[in-house]
Amino acid sequence: MAIQWFPGHMHLTKKAITERIKDIDVVIEVLDARLPGSSANPLLAELTGHKPTLKVLNKQDVADAERTVQWVHWYNAQQDTLAVALDASEPAPARRLIDACHLLAPQRGGMAKPMRVLICGVPNVGKSTLINTLTNKRQAKTGDEAGITKLEQRITLADDFYLWDTPGMLWPRIAAPESGYHLAASGAVGRNAYDEELVALELLRRLQVQYAPLLEARYRLSLAPEAVAEMPDDELLAAIGRKRGAVMSGGRVNLQKASEIVLTDFRSAVLGRITLETPHEFEAWRAAGLLADAEREAKKAARKQRKGRSGDAPQRGAA
Repeated sequence: MAIQWFPGHMHLTKKAITERIKDIDVVIEVLDARLPGSSANPLLAELTGHKPTLKVLNKQDVADAERTVQWVHWYNAQQDTLAVALDASEPAPARRLIDACHLLAPQRGGMAKPMRVLICGVPNVGKSTLINTLTNKRQAKTGDEAGITKLEQRITLADDFYLWDTPGMLWPRIAAPESGYHLAASGAVGRNAYDEELVALELLRRLQVQYAPLLEARYRLSLAPEAVAEMPDDELLAAIGRKRGAVMSGGRVNLQKASEIVLTDFRSAVLGRITLETPHEFEAWRAAGLLADAEREAKKAARKQRKGRSGDAPQRGAA
């Protein structure tokens, strides 16, 4: 199942970014450190062109520390890009971001040439919470529902440093199915756009590979981590449901309730420090997804061409 979500207000965000970008010096993209590749928006890269970009891996305190280092190195190897890892406990995040932006655009600074920065991110990535931390004020609305911020707003971080906040935005087509599942698991996708049971099962499959001990520690399944890792995902979900009391009359497990438990535990980080993807995995998924999209478009074009030729053919009996 491919997960896609691009509601109307995101079209307005796309338009606002297109109009704003000509006056911007640096783009800050806030990423979820638990899915640093899947939460990077290819549409944003298209809209902002070659503007210097600061990738902020947010929520690093709930991500796998070793994998966070891998992702920071991966992004730092890209042209005109810097990456930093942050979390809500950072003592002086504003200073770190301001300094990083000046490294990317050293020609800007002072009242004559103030730094103009656009901050973007997918929904529920923690961008609004980060902004409130940066300003020590409640500048932006926060919540665990995708799409809380709806309007662009300007925020002053320093006398010569202006930050434009934009609503969370995805992109019209998520090429890699794995990225769609990860975004849904993180809460970046509206709940009407996916099946929670399917997303929970996909999440469990990922966690079984790398984080089986965390699953056992959380749900007390009385199994060795190796046994947890080898369980069929549907059986694991049912076992979690039974342990957490998601049982209906007749002893049947309420899989919908069990799925909600697993997703809530991941989003609230009670499972432990988890990162769902490595740079190598993400590159492979993205390449496969783009190839599949290209093949789909080629077939679509071929069908259109055949239809055009059949429409142009002379009909039998025509004068």
